[in-house]
Amino acid sequence: MRLALVQTNPTVGDIDGNATRIAAAAAAAEQDGATFILFPELAITGYPPEDLLLRERFVKDNLDALERIAAASRHSTVVGFVDRDGEKLYNAAALCGNGRVLRVYRKRRLPNYGVFDEERWFQPGDDPGLVEFGGEMYALTVCEDVWAPELPAELSGLGARVILNISASPFHAGKGAERESMLCGRALDNGVWVAYCNLVGGQDELVFDGRSCLISPDGEVVARASGFAEETLFADFSADGRLGAGERIEPLTTGEEEIWSALVTGLRDYVRKNGFRRVVLGLSGGIDSALTAALAADALGPENVTGVLMPSRHSSEGAVTDARELVANLGIEALEIPIEGPHAAFEEVLAPAFAGTGVDVTEENLQARVRGTLLMALSNKFGWLVLATGNKSELSVGYSTLYGDMVGGFAPIKDVFKTRVYDLARWRNGRGPAVPEATMTKPPSAELRPDQTDADSLPPYEQLDPVLRAYVEEDASRDEVAARGFAPDLVSRICGMVDAAEYKRRQGPLGIRVTPKAFGRDRRMPVTNAYRG
Repeated sequence: MRLALVQTNPTVGDIDGNATRIAAAAAAAEQDGATFILFPELAITGYPPEDLLLRERFVKDNLDALERIAAASRHSTVVGFVDRDGEKLYNAAALCGNGRVLRVYRKRRLPNYGVFDEERWFQPGDDPGLVEFGGEMYALTVCEDVWAPELPAELSGLGARVILNISASPFHAGKGAERESMLCGRALDNGVWVAYCNLVGGQDELVFDGRSCLISPDGEVVARASGFAEETLFADFSADGRLGAGERIEPLTTGEEEIWSALVTGLRDYVRKNGFRRVVLGLSGGIDSALTAALAADALGPENVTGVLMPSRHSSEGAVTDARELVANLGIEALEIPIEGPHAAFEEVLAPAFAGTGVDVTEENLQARVRGTLLMALSNKFGWLVLATGNKSELSVGYSTLYGDMVGGFAPIKDVFKTRVYDLARWRNGRGPAVPEATMTKPPSAELRPDQTDADSLPPYEQLDPVLRAYVEEDASRDEVAARGFAPDLVSRICGMVDAAEYKRRQGPLGIRVTPKAFGRDRRMPVTNAYRG
């Protein structure tokens, strides 16, 4: 048979649009000779639909869309949708063909960890999902069904020669290799083919990386689609072990290239799917805003990016020239709006209330809040989306100003530690001029007071980031972190800053998830919290 794995990029809630694209892609695959076509998990609704599932009309619209897709189908087509039985909902796969729905399979393993909350909405199915095609037995499965070894073993024991898996598996760094290793193990352990079709595209914090694949019974990847792109992967094979010629295997990218692709995809889709055309961000001359600008230029085109230089009395000449060099390198639009006037006006109007007090972080934060106000004014006037430029290290410890540099509608590098920011900048510069060399080499600074550097307030990032990774991403206790060789006083200081900054993070914008545990969906800590273990 000729298999088509169609990795689509749906928009959550755009049921009619998603269904139209599914029908068009299925028709195109049939014209190219496909006899069995797979679409991703919940391709009709988009993933995750979250509490839209609580709306009866939403579920009905998705069922109506499935009927339209089925009516247009000629060959066997599997598509993800929401099934309903009375008040119970199911994450399901429909096998369509000959103009109707032939079979429905309901997902049996519901993930309820990390970014997943499927038990909130769905009930598990109990049907093994076996179907006969061309004299061979196939098994329908949905995403999590194949992650644990028991279900694939059960299906092969029931005679399945091919496991078809439709998925919405979100990305984090290294996920492609991790997932594929698991799928190869399932194929090899059970002597079955595995055909895996994954979602692609950005949805709020999540990015889906595609990389659909066909794996032979000896555990070898024989066909692989591209990452982070809509496309159809064709594979000619027989369930008895024969493989057609000319199968395509796209490279499995890793490291900075993989993360950059995820960030570009997440930013592009957030902007596009929410109806924006242009973004705006502050350019400080520092590494974070420089990397965010480069990312935006790659994701949206430089013609759709405006960088705003907002120098203050404490801005160094180098910061301004570095920002101008970045603008020239990227070819983006630039505005220069000095903040001395509004900053001085704030100080003047607050002077009576502040009488008898010394200058402290309050006056520093005023500058950041002036800048945030200016960026939001530009957003309101022109309809531009403001990008916040904070990284994961800063957000972890609260080294940011609420209603200041945290202002924005989206935070592209929110889940990128500072040390990785430099790695990504170096990688991006290898593709063409972007981040100025001076920006890469100078000590990072908020430039909110004379001669300020990040090192005045934070441990060196080479020490900070490993502690944060252990405490934030691995949920290690303070004692466990210290046992890894870090000074107990340093660990206590860093962890205390993380705990104290929870209220700030709750008020910050969404950002793209690229690590196994990001702030938001993954890590959910109480703001009012006295535990210090």
